Amino acid sequence: MCTIGVVGFLFIRASTPPVQYSEFAGGQACASCHKAIYDTHIHTAHYHTSEPANEKNVRGSFADGKNTFQFNEDEYIAMVRRNGRMYQIDYFNGKEHQTASIDITTGSGKRGQTYLYWEDKKLFQLPISYFTPIDQWTNSPGYINRARFNRPITSRCLECHSTWFQKVPSSDLVRPLAEGQTFDEAGNEEFSRTDIIYGVDCEKCHGPGARHIAFHKNNPQEKQARFIINPGKLSRQQELDMCRLCHGGGLVKTRPSFSFMPGDTLAQFFQLPPDTTDPHAIDVHGNQYGLLASSKCFQGSQMTCGACHNPHRNEEGMLAEFSARCMNCHNPGHNNFCKLKNKEKYNISSNCIDCHMPELTSRAIMVLQQGENAPTPASMRTHYITIYPEETKRFLREKHK
Repeated sequence: MCTIGVVGFLFIRASTPPVQYSEFAGGQACASCHKAIYDTHIHTAHYHTSEPANEKNVRGSFADGKNTFQFNEDEYIAMVRRNGRMYQIDYFNGKEHQTASIDITTGSGKRGQTYLYWEDKKLFQLPISYFTPIDQWTNSPGYINRARFNRPITSRCLECHSTWFQKVPSSDLVRPLAEGQTFDEAGNEEFSRTDIIYGVDCEKCHGPGARHIAFHKNNPQEKQARFIINPGKLSRQQELDMCRLCHGGGLVKTRPSFSFMPGDTLAQFFQLPPDTTDPHAIDVHGNQYGLLASSKCFQGSQMTCGACHNPHRNEEGMLAEFSARCMNCHNPGHNNFCKLKNKEKYNISSNCIDCHMPELTSRAIMVLQQGENAPTPASMRTHYITIYPEETKRFLREKHK
């Protein structure tokens, strides 16, 4: 990729990307030496954030009476099984109007799932998603009054919901850019249907592992890891950039998706917003980095995402473990401990989280329940660490019950 010396144009040269599918080994190959880590990692939300759709991992019901979603009086979608496959079928005025297979799940199911379908080498989003809190099929975000089957899935979508999708190379092109606009790939990109590594797997954070595995198989006496990234040895900013790639909100890319690799500097691949954004203007969904970076805990320490999260384990709901990590810094000896009166009575050591990182409703992720006119927002735990007086009151009331 290079920039022409003419303002307002960007020249995109078809060239070999820095990494190819052949350089990956797949997470199962890592299990031969790292079985304990692999066996816990496969239960994480990261691992299940995209998968080939099958009977086991599609969450919604296909039973009669539970397998439809009515968009309006003229149109509804039915989720059906035919010839061993799953489909979403659009019925308009009682007639089958459009049909697409459920080919890929995105989202771990922790809060919901959205589904994709293949049309030749292109991917599109299906109009119906599954919303876990109510155990129902709902509209996919953005599909309010009418079903659509033509929303393209771009490589930027896939970059955060997978380890690798091999894009089909496109020809050279020159296209105009508006003033201030940066490089972004258009919709309707084409992808290999076989050169895929689903989920956020080992190599998303450690880099492509084929060379690493080959070397250590041929050199079993070598104990120092070669040709692989250890995120624990990255600089603070490198480690944060690795997480910010997908947890940094709507970043505008300046280079093609899947170019960024662990250890890279994110600012060389994306146009980054300032870290000083008002945390109250950041939605609780998507930009965990922005919320964390606005917190005094973050600004007054060297903490990273890894200070609280172990990406190799499913720690959902383990509030006592997360609280223990808070108290590595917040403890009586550091004179920055909880000032709540009678705190021993409430056993706060088992739960700092609900007071200081409560679950808040999202303004960005909303779904329409069957028969409802007002959308239902998803709730997610904020990463803006501060004092929430109303949440503290709620916490104390719950403890009194």
